[in-house]
Amino acid sequence: MKLVDLLDGLTTVPLDKNKSIKGLALDSRELEQDFAFIAIAGTTQNGLEYIQQAKQKGVCVIIFDPLHSHTFVMDEAGIKFIAVENLTDKLGIMAERFYLSPSKKLSVIGITGTNGKTSCSQFLAQIIPHCGVIGTLGWGENNLLNKTLNTTPEALSVQRILANFVQQEKTTAVMEVSSHGLKQGRVNSVHFTGAIFTNLSQDHLDYHGSMQAYLEAKLILFKQANLQFVIVNADDKNSKKMLAVVNKHAKKWAFSTTGTQLKSTENLLAKNIVINLTGIHFLACRQGNEVLVNSHIVGRFNVENILTVMTGLLATGYSLQHAADKMSTLQAVSGRMECFGGNNKPFVFVDYAHTPDALEKVLQEFKHYKQEKLHVVFGCGGNRDKGKRQQMGEIANNFADEVTVTDDNPR
Repeated sequence: MKLVDLLDGLTTVPLDKNKSIKGLALDSRELEQDFAFIAIAGTTQNGLEYIQQAKQKGVCVIIFDPLHSHTFVMDEAGIKFIAVENLTDKLGIMAERFYLSPSKKLSVIGITGTNGKTSCSQFLAQIIPHCGVIGTLGWGENNLLNKTLNTTPEALSVQRILANFVQQEKTTAVMEVSSHGLKQGRVNSVHFTGAIFTNLSQDHLDYHGSMQAYLEAKLILFKQANLQFVIVNADDKNSKKMLAVVNKHAKKWAFSTTGTQLKSTENLLAKNIVINLTGIHFLACRQGNEVLVNSHIVGRFNVENILTVMTGLLATGYSLQHAADKMSTLQAVSGRMECFGGNNKPFVFVDYAHTPDALEKVLQEFKHYKQEKLHVVFGCGGNRDKGKRQQMGEIANNFADEVTVTDDNPR
C-alpha cells in the first residue's frame, strides 16, 4: 500500500507519494523487510524502545505518537519517522485502510455485556453458515480456533482477522466486544451490522473506576452509525439506556425470561420454563406465536443465552420455528456450564463464572437439587477488581456444602 493512502488526513508530516509498505506490525518480533512499525505507547512499554530491533528487521517507516516520544532519539538512517497524534485512536482507521475495509464485506455482529458474550458468540457461530468468531476462546471457525491475548484483540489484529474471514469466503463474523476493547478503540473502523447487549453487573472496576463509566464504555457499541439491528435484554435495567443511543434506522429487538416487553421493539419471550440437569425446555413467544424450544444446554441463566441467540437468528432472517429447531443442535461451549459425569457418577460442572453475578447464577442452579451435596471450587484473579472477592466468597458460602478457594492467577 502507498504510504500516502495509509496516512491520508492522519498526519501533517510530508510524505513521499511513491513510498510503499508491505505490512503493518505493532510487535517488533512480527516485523519484516519494508514493513511499517507502529510504535504504540502502552501502560508499561513504549514501542519506540524497540527502534533498533525494527531497524534490524529492515523496516522503512516508524509511526509514533509525538505525545509519548520526548525521551527517544529518532534519527536512524534509512527510516522515515512519522508523527501521528492520538495514534491509538487512529490505529483502527489505518488498519481498516491497509486491509481494504473487510468489515464492509461481512455482516459483523458485536456482542457486549458482562456475562454471556462467549456462550452467545459461540452458539451463533455453531448455527450461522460461513461464520467466523472472535472472542475469549480465540478466533476462527467454531471448532478450529486460534488463540487471542484478549477477548477483543487490538485494532490491527481485528482488521487482519476480518480480512482473513473475507479471504475464506465467510459471510458473517460474530465478535465479543469487551468494555476494554471499546474504550481503547480496538473496534474503531469496524462496520457493525448488529449489536447485542446481554447484561451489566459489577466487573472491571479496577479499570473503569465506576459502574457508570463501565456502562458508558458499553454504550459505544450501540452508538455505531451503521447498525441495522440491535438486541437487548429487557430484564436488565440498562437496556433502555442502550436503545436510547441507537440510530433511528436500526431495527430494535428485545428478549425476556420474565414477560417484560419494551415499547417500539420486537419482543421474544420465554414462558413455561423447565430446567433440569440434562437440559432446558420452554415456550418461545413472539407476536402471538408460540413454539417449543428444547436444548441440551444446562443452566437457568442459559435460558437468557438461548433467547439471545434465537433473537439474533430472528434479526438475521430466520423464522421463529427455524430458530427454535436450531436450539436442539447447540453444543456446550468449553468452560461454560460444561457438564461431565452423570450415569451413576457425580455430576461435575465447569464454568468460567468470574463475577459475583455469574457465580450466583451458576450456584442458584443447583439449589433445586439439594438432595445432592454441592462442592464449589473457585478463585478470584489477582491484580484485578478486589471489590468482588468478598461478594463471591459470601455467595459460595451461602450456596455450597463445601468451598475450596484457589490461589487463582496471582499475576
